[in-house]
Amino acid sequence: MAKDLLQVAVGEQLEPSAWLKVDQARINLFADATGDHQWIHVDVERCKKESPFKTTIAHGYLSVTLMPEAFYNMVALDPSTQTVLNYGVDKIRFLEPVRVNDEIRFVSTLARKESKEMGTLFCFDTQIEINGRTKPAVVGSFLMMLLA
Repeated sequence: MAKDLLQVAVGEQLEPSAWLKVDQARINLFADATGDHQWIHVDVERCKKESPFKTTIAHGYLSVTLMPEAFYNMVALDPSTQTVLNYGVDKIRFLEPVRVNDEIRFVSTLARKESKEMGTLFCFDTQIEINGRTKPAVVGSFLMMLLA
């Protein structure tokens, strides 16, 4: 269940996000949006023959850019009075490739919050888990600014 962002305590883990399937259509859209059409992402037939994964893999940054969708489902915001901006990502690491049709979810723990002139800055230590695998796809600290 989504929790009111202002009620999350430092050290508290949010409910994990729902699983999100990363299919080839989403990978192709990301490739088109970024201009990154490296074969390991978009050439299904070549990957079957040449890739060590035997399938296409998602761009690492595709997984990262799915954080807002997941975040807005993990916290409760009042859209009439609250606005959250992405503020950045610290210490991001790509540990395990997300293969086409993998399901991923975000697991976030509030590491710190800080008052700023614009509002409250929240830093969430986050892992992007892959369904059925022990190693996370990504680890990083995601920064979100709740505007005052």
